[in-house]
Amino acid sequence: MKFLAALTFVSACLAPAAALKREISPRRVANEDRKIPGDSPLELCPGDHDGDLVTIDSVDLVPNPPKPGQELVIKAKGTVREEIEKGSYVLLTVKYGLIRLISTKADLCEQINNVDLECPVKPGVLEVEKSVDIPAEIPPGKYTVLADVYNSEDVQITCLTATVSFARGGKSIFDNGLFSNEL
Repeated sequence: MKFLAALTFVSACLAPAAALKREISPRRVANEDRKIPGDSPLELCPGDHDGDLVTIDSVDLVPNPPKPGQELVIKAKGTVREEIEKGSYVLLTVKYGLIRLISTKADLCEQINNVDLECPVKPGVLEVEKSVDIPAEIPPGKYTVLADVYNSEDVQITCLTATVSFARGGKSIFDNGLFSNEL
């Protein structure tokens, strides 16, 4: 359950830690590359994001991918275009493979308290760094998170998705010697 809380935390808290620029980036125009800059599995959801109230400049996870039983450091940077007020919310879905584990509506202002922010979040540049412990008992498999974030007037703040895979024992297939450089 702690892992799901960590995934929820990452997804729900990145929007206020993010940025919205008034200019339109080529990434947003083409909408071909939805990857969020930085070392993380985060992407923008499919669709047009020019009207989003925030744009995420970068997100870094250390380590990436997260490892069971280890600390995860989340660093995010960006700028908020419009104030984020109480009543903002995140529609959160977490799947384990094809199985939906969580489908909920969470109060964004309660979630951002976890990164030492509080509502209202004023427009401007924000940088957030937070450490969370990932439990060692995470079942191996593929986890997919979708966080669709809205303000109190139902205007989209942002929409993010990420997929993280855990192998048995917290190792990836690249850690077990199957893909060694040795001959």
